[in-house]
Amino acid sequence: MKRTPIRAALGTAVALVLLTGAAPAAATGTTLRPQLEAITAAGMPGVFAEAVDGRHRQSAAAGLADVTTGASVRPGMRHRVGSITKTFTATVLLQLAGEGRLRLDAPIGHYLPAYARPGVTVRMLLNHTSGIADYDHVIFATDASLEENRRRTFTPAELAAIGLGQPPTTEPWSYSNTNYVLAGMILEKITGHPVAHEITKRIIRPLGLRHTYLPGTGTRIHGPHAAAYIPWYDGALVDFADYNMSWAWAAGELVSTTGDLNTFYRALLTGRLLRPAQLAQMQTTVPWVPGAPEYGGYGLGLYSNALPCGLVWGHDGLVLGHATISWHSPDGRRQVTVAQNMTHYVAPGQPDPIADATFAMLTAQLCGEQAPATRSAVRPHLAEAAFRR
Repeated sequence: MKRTPIRAALGTAVALVLLTGAAPAAATGTTLRPQLEAITAAGMPGVFAEAVDGRHRQSAAAGLADVTTGASVRPGMRHRVGSITKTFTATVLLQLAGEGRLRLDAPIGHYLPAYARPGVTVRMLLNHTSGIADYDHVIFATDASLEENRRRTFTPAELAAIGLGQPPTTEPWSYSNTNYVLAGMILEKITGHPVAHEITKRIIRPLGLRHTYLPGTGTRIHGPHAAAYIPWYDGALVDFADYNMSWAWAAGELVSTTGDLNTFYRALLTGRLLRPAQLAQMQTTVPWVPGAPEYGGYGLGLYSNALPCGLVWGHDGLVLGHATISWHSPDGRRQVTVAQNMTHYVAPGQPDPIADATFAMLTAQLCGEQAPATRSAVRPHLAEAAFRR
């Protein structure tokens, strides 16, 4: 696979795609493993996934966890899941709303007076309609900054100040990690506890997510995990698995497994975590395409996406070297979560056979082997848009 220089690969957001163009190769085989092998054949070093169909569950992996040692990827490895953290953060805030401790349509200044912005509410943070700019293009302004920030600790106040110091966005919907840093600060203001404490108490522990945690300023991933690669200028794969994720905090710090994420989203969609009124708020979306809700849209830390068999719900995450997609049928019966150990490998607008093979797998697992393998969804990696310069 041709390596793309890091500057070009990080330089542009993934645009909205109404995925009606050229179809990717059809998913191969009748089990998960051959579909994952198609992803590694397309150029991904390693990939692992768990798929659920009712009571039937299958986990599989393909490729290398470490290209230097030749160690294989294994199902159940720990993985940085990036912006999937946003669903966890939003769930806690919606629980607080259900308890009468938070008003979604209250100005953010009601909870954080020092960060008040005219017309911006808590709901607008959670669905990315606040107009508040992101901070990541500032803290990752140069290629060298990826290494310089490897062990640096950022505070939430520092991240919020950077984002709020940028010119506001002009689009009606604009993905921004700053929104979820402010949301995390509101969570802590209301509860008096750290974000990690509340997510653990309210979600991780009750659901028995034994391999899910927020690492704080710790740089290492606890338990078995793969390397996290970004192709560099010389073609070498640089490993970013060890990293201080305080820069992502409530927007993208979480470590989890494919199995734990499936358990979480099933519990969420079936009403175990939120009351019906709050789940309905979470699933009230801003359409990806104005006037065309059939393509799906972004709700409160959760999005819907159009596949040939209808809308699926979930989120995806992308941080340095780690990519994750977790999609689920509305009733939580059909699920698939996939994790990959290389990111930022293709320049915008260039062919991406890895994405094609990944979409073929997602479609086959959620819609059945006979479903069309065209990209009928809108955003392959929503989180990619939040990691730009």
